[in-house]
Amino acid sequence: MLFNSIEFIFIFLPVSFFIYFFLNKKRLTLASKVWLILASLFFYGYWNIVYLPLILGSVFFNFCIAKLMGNNPSYLNLSKKSILQIGIIFNVALLAYFKYADFFISNTNIVFGSELRMLNLALPLAISFFTLQQIAFLVDTYEGLAKEKKFVDYAVFVTFFPQLIAGPIVHHKEMMPQFTNIKNKVLNIKNIVLGIFIFSIGLFKKVVIADTFSEWATAGFDLASSLNFIESWITSLSYTFQLYFDFSGYTDMAIGAALVFNIKLPINFNSPLKSTGIIEFWQRWHITLSNFITSYIYTPLVRSFKVLTFNKAMIATFITFLIAGLWHGASWMFVMFGGLHGLALVVNNYWNKYRFRLNGVIAWFITFNFVNIAFVFFRAKEWEDAMKVLSGMFNINEIIFPNQLETKLYFLKGYGVNFGEWAPALGASPLTIIWILFGFFLVLMFKNSIEHLNNLNIRLKYILTVFCLSFSLYYILSGAYSEFIYFAF
Repeated sequence: MLFNSIEFIFIFLPVSFFIYFFLNKKRLTLASKVWLILASLFFYGYWNIVYLPLILGSVFFNFCIAKLMGNNPSYLNLSKKSILQIGIIFNVALLAYFKYADFFISNTNIVFGSELRMLNLALPLAISFFTLQQIAFLVDTYEGLAKEKKFVDYAVFVTFFPQLIAGPIVHHKEMMPQFTNIKNKVLNIKNIVLGIFIFSIGLFKKVVIADTFSEWATAGFDLASSLNFIESWITSLSYTFQLYFDFSGYTDMAIGAALVFNIKLPINFNSPLKSTGIIEFWQRWHITLSNFITSYIYTPLVRSFKVLTFNKAMIATFITFLIAGLWHGASWMFVMFGGLHGLALVVNNYWNKYRFRLNGVIAWFITFNFVNIAFVFFRAKEWEDAMKVLSGMFNINEIIFPNQLETKLYFLKGYGVNFGEWAPALGASPLTIIWILFGFFLVLMFKNSIEHLNNLNIRLKYILTVFCLSFSLYYILSGAYSEFIYFAF
């Protein structure tokens, strides 16, 4: 079930909402939590019920591990640290089996010339996100920062449907006090209005903006056999804007859906494409992942050095981002993406250490173009796909304004009465350029959705909500919507 589907917007979300608050109004607190768990499991199982036992087993196992660390029974003859290690190994092994087994087998076959059979496992939805969330919980439990006595409360924490599939990655200490707060069990009109507002903004970003850019990105990466200079830049920029509006749109919808339940999820995006450095970019892009890898990968690596120096910290930074890149998927393209960002962070840190300064516009230009180029590897399925786009981007001998852009890249196909109908009159190339400029205008000149959530007056919120919902629903009813990109991770 997609956030951007009629079933979710008009059936699942309203039904879940009304029954949850009805049970709370009757002071059936336990029943309301159980209902939220069942609704969340239905939401998860709607995709593929086969993997429902997987998430249930993972939740139960991690809860038991956390309880063992708290009770530390003597008959196990295990230290608290050993129990934590067992829990982490289980979670990493589960993720590795489903996400990386075939990647490991295929590379083993290439290196050793073996013929091991591929497992061809389907990637269970959300396994990367609920695995990270539970690893963080186990580490926090070990360090005394989290403690959960009731299985129902823990299950709510992990399975809460707004953040279950693709985050934001949440911590027990920031979520569970909200579920236990008596005030949050009562309808809050302000939160409902704000939740619908931010949800509608996210829906618009996904359905209208991201899905429009996806047509050009898909055409350039997957359909075109070769690309000239302009086509390559259109392709890369389209994917950068698609990814940003798709994932930030999902996050806005998750924040909005949670807010109607009086639950505040952490901010995950803060205008990252305005960044003037890669350090700043990762402080603004997928913030909860940045916080996770800093706390649970980078910090332990740094602590492993007996004597910490700046150079060793930079080595830890690079390794951390190689791991973060691989976390996104079983492909060397993701490793390349992580390695590029790790290297850029090292350069940025050295740059800051020696107090070099750049003009703000130049710094933004360098940062944005680096991010855009690195996303080529993030999107490419194979090395050849990345080289096709990158070679075109830097081939200044083929700066052509071809009329056949529409034919070669299949721009705007299948839009029906949407923007595709206007393409013959405007010409596909001018329309594409307009959209690219529109993308830059939105990410550079506009405040982000969270800033609007906090600052915009209520009348403008109503106007924007009606506009975004109306336009988005028009697109949805016309069939022009798709899955979120991060569902694949």
